[in-house]
Amino acid sequence: MINSKLPKIWYGGDYNPDQWDKSFWDEDIRMFKLAGIDVATLNVFAWAKNQRDEDTYQFDWLDEMMDKLHAAGIGVCLATSTAAVPAWMARKYPDVLQVDFHGNKRKFGGRHNFCPNSPTYRTYAPRMAEKLAERYKDHPALLIWHINNEYGGAGNCYCDNCEAAFREWLKKRYGTIDEVNRAWNTAFWGHTFYDWEDIVLPSGRSEEWYGANGRTETNFQGISLDYCRFQSDSILECYLLEYEAVKKHTPDIPVTTNLMGAFKKLDYHKWAKHMDIVSWDNYPRFDTPYSYTAMMHDLMRGLKEGQPFMLMEQTPSQQNWQPYNSLKRPGVMRLWSYQAVARGADTVMFFQLRRSIGACEKYHGAVIEHVGHEHTRVFRECAQLGAELGKLGDSLLDSRIQSKVAILFDWENWWAIEMSSGPTIDLKYVNEVYRFYDALYRAGIPADVISVEADLSAYDLVIAPVLYMVKPGIADKLERYVEAGGAFITTYFSGIVDQNDLVKIGGYPGELRKLLGIWAEEIDALLPSQRNKIILQDSAITGKNEYSCGMLCDLIHSEGAEVKAVYGEDFYRGMPALTVNRFGSGEAWYLATHAEEAFLQDWLPKLCASRGIHPLLPSLPAGIEATLRTKDGTDYLFVLNHNEHPVEVNLGGLSGTNLLTGQTLAGARAELVGRDLWILKLNH
Repeated sequence: MINSKLPKIWYGGDYNPDQWDKSFWDEDIRMFKLAGIDVATLNVFAWAKNQRDEDTYQFDWLDEMMDKLHAAGIGVCLATSTAAVPAWMARKYPDVLQVDFHGNKRKFGGRHNFCPNSPTYRTYAPRMAEKLAERYKDHPALLIWHINNEYGGAGNCYCDNCEAAFREWLKKRYGTIDEVNRAWNTAFWGHTFYDWEDIVLPSGRSEEWYGANGRTETNFQGISLDYCRFQSDSILECYLLEYEAVKKHTPDIPVTTNLMGAFKKLDYHKWAKHMDIVSWDNYPRFDTPYSYTAMMHDLMRGLKEGQPFMLMEQTPSQQNWQPYNSLKRPGVMRLWSYQAVARGADTVMFFQLRRSIGACEKYHGAVIEHVGHEHTRVFRECAQLGAELGKLGDSLLDSRIQSKVAILFDWENWWAIEMSSGPTIDLKYVNEVYRFYDALYRAGIPADVISVEADLSAYDLVIAPVLYMVKPGIADKLERYVEAGGAFITTYFSGIVDQNDLVKIGGYPGELRKLLGIWAEEIDALLPSQRNKIILQDSAITGKNEYSCGMLCDLIHSEGAEVKAVYGEDFYRGMPALTVNRFGSGEAWYLATHAEEAFLQDWLPKLCASRGIHPLLPSLPAGIEATLRTKDGTDYLFVLNHNEHPVEVNLGGLSGTNLLTGQTLAGARAELVGRDLWILKLNH
């Protein structure tokens, strides 16, 4: 569990008493208790209140609130307050302020408003963290440290400090300027560097520009790719400075920082290695597919190889920063909270506990609305959820999800694909991963979303959509996995480049060629209005003979792989579109084109069945989600109904007791009310 002081699913969220007069505090705590809230996140943006100048620290307000919460039986997730620098620091030490993509020096304002390579920031941020750790190390309310907040939210910095630090980062990575030139292929366009000082940051003033589809385009992918790595590492170093500062005084208190799902800027796989527990902020739109939110939960769970995570933030009602900020309909907040728990969360927490009265988040939802009392729909729903989580106790804590399918997700691969100068601007990495995930979700087949570095031995099927970049050792690892009996799937535009975005010569898919038993001669990029067809050689693979395809079509030749489908149109009609290569005791599949969703939804469940991988429940109706958490030999089946209307669910002969109601469910079918769920402790 996260902290033995609170052995249950934590319930609470961000609370900002520093924004309120003390006359509100006792009433807030009274309402927290009514709602079943047992954790409050404090001090997230209070640096300006805590430190008025270089040497003056004042924590009286925080002392008082920590004591009040503890007296009420509420624990504290204590943030270090370093996500926004105070005005005095920006005025006296301008090196803390960022320089933007076009070379403009930012002024004080916004949040995340610091340069990660600022000597000033790297001095004062860990000093603040250490002051807090020294002061509260023995406070009984302290449950966990929350470092900074949503790192990376303000974009990259392009200041002189970053440029100097980038050169030092390159020296450590490459050793010599000649190796940099080789890795970046600087012979192209006569870009050869003679001295480290020749290297400038890739920005709107040098190699990059803002292009179509919101992408950042670049003349030199190697330079820009390394700058992505460098910025992620630089911000991680800031986190580690604070992590070490609090651990020095509280070695047994866990430390986290809130991540943001598929947030492109930071390589969360690298970050997770330095987090005691992963936490993240979940803000789907009103029309976000439920399966996409599920994939984000699974991505966060996969960062630490299945360890339960924290849902650090969600809104109780509505958001404020999207174009259309719809209310969560009755039951939706509760349902989405349990979706997080169903997929590995051991907390349900909100931003925020009381609505702000001014600035850009005054219309962001909260447990306590502007009216200031408990007689609201939102508060009643929050109180119901709080009571249920209290009833669940520790039954689900530390339980795990056991999947036989893994989907590989790689941040550096994402960066490289979407800064590539071709073959199509429509290729979006997260979308490609999601298409495979969604097909499995609809079939009720659980999948872990994991790093390319993770152990694959526990999985019967591994899927790597658009594995464009093949890092050192990955091809050998995949060969060993398949040779030992595993099944592997990858797709078009895979095996193209190495870790420096340099093409592997000798024919696509490069280092994967032996494993896949094919080679790709050309890659056709179709316009959005253009389509081709996949013609199956054996309809048993999917149950149909023909599907539509488009966007990208690899023109491949078999080198031992069995051809399972061919193209139906254009000059490459009859060339392979789907192949499988028997390799050792396993098999490696190559899907050469962007097939319509129906193909994946038909193919993947049948392929899983051939590997002995079956849905948790048979024939899941649309809008029904099923997951399984296991603890100490006991299985807990979550069944969630995302529909407004009741749905009859086939339990497939399973039976168990609903932990939320005490009702026993048994037999083949049962009706699940709209926007409701079961948590069934299964009988065996």
